[in-house]
Amino acid sequence: MEIIKPDINEAVKAIKEGKVLVCPTDTVYGLICDAKNKKAVEKLYKIKKRPKWKLLPIFVKDIKMAKKLAYISKKQEDFLGKVWPGKTTVILKSKKKGTIGLRVPNHKFVLGLAKHTGPLAESSANISGRPASTKIKDVLRQFDKQKYQPDLVIDAGNLLKAKPSKVIDLTIWPPKILRQ
Repeated sequence: MEIIKPDINEAVKAIKEGKVLVCPTDTVYGLICDAKNKKAVEKLYKIKKRPKWKLLPIFVKDIKMAKKLAYISKKQEDFLGKVWPGKTTVILKSKKKGTIGLRVPNHKFVLGLAKHTGPLAESSANISGRPASTKIKDVLRQFDKQKYQPDLVIDAGNLLKAKPSKVIDLTIWPPKILRQ
């Protein structure tokens, strides 16, 4: 596990090489990787010890990128305009199959990554079932001595106290809050 201070060029390079990163976000520290790289996504699941049936949300840089991955009606787009960028993940009908969770974070570093790499698979930087954290030492402690570890840690120090994003199902109308 290599630890660096925030450096967009190093982070973009690592994502393009198929690495999994610990990265600051507008909520908690997250695990991120190239959403189009199957090996990187598999590794993220292994690091997190997350069951495969639990899909990973995707960071996108804007609604335009979201529309490449999901069907978005005018009504849904109006709703997204009110909550993005921000701490809201929405469930939409995927253009591939089933549903997809998407979020435009209100975080300059993550948005810069998505701009240069495309969609990013993401999840909070913790072992499944353990609490997500805004404290870098807590995050590092969770992965210390684990068989599978993140490749690169973007250490932005302790983040402001926050919770993981709110999750809203937009496949039904009116929308339903799945996680507050």
